[in-house]
Amino acid sequence: MKEPTLVPEGGFFRLRIDFSYDGTNFSGWAKQPDQRTIQGEMESALEPITRNPISLQVAGRTDAGVHASAQVAHFDLPERDHEAREWDFTDITYRLNRFLPEDIRIHSITKAPEHFHARFSALSRSYLYKILDGGKILPPLERYDTTTWYRPLDIDAMNDAVKPLLGEHDFAAFCKARESGTSIRTLKEFAFTRDSTGKIFAKVKADAFCHSMVRSLVGAAVCVGEGRFPVEWMKEVLDGKTRIGESLVFPARGLTLTEVTYPKDSELKERLSITVRRRDEDE
Repeated sequence: MKEPTLVPEGGFFRLRIDFSYDGTNFSGWAKQPDQRTIQGEMESALEPITRNPISLQVAGRTDAGVHASAQVAHFDLPERDHEAREWDFTDITYRLNRFLPEDIRIHSITKAPEHFHARFSALSRSYLYKILDGGKILPPLERYDTTTWYRPLDIDAMNDAVKPLLGEHDFAAFCKARESGTSIRTLKEFAFTRDSTGKIFAKVKADAFCHSMVRSLVGAAVCVGEGRFPVEWMKEVLDGKTRIGESLVFPARGLTLTEVTYPKDSELKERLSITVRRRDEDE
């Protein structure tokens, strides 16, 4: 199959899929040989339903074990089905949920506006990380999306530690190395709160994220929260641009993609142009 296009070619149109998944038993989003992946399951289900080759493009390529409550993807189809009829998106959604395993659910399939691209049109991605600290007992039904930590954590110190990281920075110290591309990102929100049950919630929002960036940031903040390092340490690590150790990267199961935002339809063309130009410059 040829490489997917930034905009649909003549005779094709673009569909947006909004969906969610429990990442526990998946080797991440992207297709891999002999591995169970979200992309692999969804494309394998879509192709017999649509009778067309499918190449999904996703807003955020989550790692193995990471969940999503509000993921977005797109794919292109001919303007009419194999019997020259208009596509019935409600029927495709229903049949897709019948084909797919229960750890993936499709919320909606809609015709995307012109110049929409699930990945390159996105303005931001938001993640939520859940931690139960202090050796508290985690209820069995919550074990798939929450990480336990044996020491009590000071979230005030954690919030003080992450404030200097907000804004545009080179997050190389908190990203797994890639052969190409940049680690410069704009961190728009990073804050820790605690609910009435004692569970900690870390909300992290950025224009985009590098590989393992959120779990690395949370793991480093926990080091401050338990008193292993002073509040200033995270900023020093950021400025040093030396990758933190793998032992500090927190488990995937506590992480969930919760939101992807896009510009107004009238601004999609400009947004796509800006994002693609930056990508080309980085490479």
